Amino acid sequence: MIHGTHNAVHDARNENVKIYVNGELFPRNEAKISVFDSGYLVGDGVWEALRLHEGVLVFLDEHLDRLWQGAATIGMDVGMTRQELTDVLWQVINANEMHDNVHVRFMLTRGIKKTPSQDPA
Repeated sequence: MIHGTHNAVHDARNENVKIYVNGELFPRNEAKISVFDSGYLVGDGVWEALRLHEGVLVFLDEHLDRLWQGAATIGMDVGMTRQELTDVLWQVINANEMHDNVHVRFMLTRGIKKTPSQDPA
C-alpha cells in the first residue's frame, strides 16, 4: 500500500474543530466558502501551513514573509497586518484549545468574483 496524506492518522480533535472563515468561527460541518470564491474558482490566492509545537508557532516569521511575498507577486492585498493575521491564528488556536502537535493551514483569496473570469480585478 502506498502511504501519503490520505493515510493520515485519525485525530479526534478534528471532529469538532472550529474554522475561521471571513471573520467568523464555524464548527467544521458549517464552515463553507462560495463556489465563486476566487481561490476555489481559479486558484487565485495564497496559503501557508505551519506547526504548533508546545505552544509555539514554528517559523511563524518565515511563513509570514513567504505569504506576503506570494501575495505581492500576484498583486494581492493581504487585507490585514502581520500582527492582525497572527492574532487571528491565535484566536483560532485558542478557540480550539490546541497547544501541541497541530498543523495550522491558512488561506487568503481575493474573495467572491462576479464571474468565473481569470482577471484578478
